[in-house]
Amino acid sequence: MSAEAPAALPPLRDVIARHGLAARRSLGQNFILDLNLTRRIARAAAPLDEADIVEIGAGPGGLTRALLAEGARRVVAIERDPRALAALGELAAHYPARLSVVAGDALALDPAALARPPRLIVANLPYNIATALLLRWLDDIAAYERLVLMFQREVAERLVATPRTPAYGRLSVLVQWLCEAEILFDVPAAAFVPRPKVVSSVMRLRPRAAPLAPAAKPTLERVTAAAFGQRRKMLRSSLKALGLPVAPLVAAAGVAPTARAEELPVAAFCALARAAAALSQDGSQTRRAPSAAL
Repeated sequence: MSAEAPAALPPLRDVIARHGLAARRSLGQNFILDLNLTRRIARAAAPLDEADIVEIGAGPGGLTRALLAEGARRVVAIERDPRALAALGELAAHYPARLSVVAGDALALDPAALARPPRLIVANLPYNIATALLLRWLDDIAAYERLVLMFQREVAERLVATPRTPAYGRLSVLVQWLCEAEILFDVPAAAFVPRPKVVSSVMRLRPRAAPLAPAAKPTLERVTAAAFGQRRKMLRSSLKALGLPVAPLVAAAGVAPTARAEELPVAAFCALARAAAALSQDGSQTRRAPSAAL
């Protein structure tokens, strides 16, 4: 059952006006003032009453209010804009012990260190750092029960894209390797203040109990960067960027050298990563052998 928000909370528009919170493009700010919409986002992350929720870029606190009203055990709101910190501080006074405000840059903070398990991340992500944040969180994705995040529609489509589709790329592989991703609903540009030029999408990511296939993340990142760096070329050409012999690499992975990156499923990239790691190790041992004999 959701908890009722205190009646004394002022309208968000009043909070924005009183604190001079005009959205700043440099901070990737676009505020949602429709409380029905923010509560819909909060409900998409349910259940909330037994979890700590980390919110990134809380701004004036629209989504923060919704998370608390929907019964979140505790919300940790990360915000770097000094103007918004005062507004969030007022909101924290209405929810003693349930809202903590952290001043800082989300790119420099570890959300898992700020919240108790089970943990969720729920956020209307700043467009300018959304992908960078997600890639960083993938390093410790098992620390979270789920993530409910808003992206530009174009980015959301990349996260769920399948092979042989235009949106399929490096981000698709890395995210789907570790998570089950789904687009829940779209948010029109008209829902934001100021109005962006793009449609947004709310997504839910559920970390897998184990990666889709065995692979070391740094090696998988290198392989996908090389393959999709020249996505129209065959792998026998694009994978040369790895500095490894391509013929034994693709043979060990069971991948056709004439295939293109956009054709391979996630598991095939993992096979390439394992083969690349093995070849790198063999080459390293070969290079060290003369020294070892001395």
